[in-house]
Amino acid sequence: MQKTILIIEDDTEINDMLSILLASNGYRTICAFSGTEGVLVHNREVSLILLDLMLPGRSGEDIICELKEKFNVPVIVISAIHDVGKKVDLFSLGADDYITKPFHNDELLARINVRLRTDQAKPESTTLTYKNILLDKSNFSVVCCGHDIELSKHEFALLQLLMENSSRTCTKSMIYDTVWDYENSADDNTLNVHISKLRKKLKACDPDTEYIETVWGIGYRLKK
Repeated sequence: MQKTILIIEDDTEINDMLSILLASNGYRTICAFSGTEGVLVHNREVSLILLDLMLPGRSGEDIICELKEKFNVPVIVISAIHDVGKKVDLFSLGADDYITKPFHNDELLARINVRLRTDQAKPESTTLTYKNILLDKSNFSVVCCGHDIELSKHEFALLQLLMENSSRTCTKSMIYDTVWDYENSADDNTLNVHISKLRKKLKACDPDTEYIETVWGIGYRLKK
């Protein structure tokens, strides 16, 4: 299966060079030219991210955690910075590897191959838990306080997204993009109806706990 690599690099020439290099080696690419754009286009299809640090608006350092929280795939940082302390800081933020500009194409391809192979070998947990909720992605089941909950396809995807991002707010655009594939396929009313139904089903199993809270004008998150 063809792997998709997200390139986040504001230098057009380098972005184009990386895209051509990767395409000629069997990879599909998605190109972004700023940190904000990179976070927006990061999706379930992406298997690995090449991330430049010096980006306009939001730097690579600023968005590593956000990229990881949205979909946790390997991030290889590409930068001209040689400082060892800086590299250590990047690893603590969630970077998986670091390659210094200028780099040899063969070395970059080797690092990509290693990261993809290592990530593929990791056993992925199929279960998510939050308070009294247990969600199993392998069989699309949800249990709350020992009670099975029947959810529609979109309700399940919505709850899964919230649980996978339990420490942050899921914006409406993020929800539309993930749950409904693209933003124009749903609207605020559709989202509100699904949130309301999800709340009612959770409340029926666990009347004393509020699980989902609204962040007005932004989106939704799990209530701490």
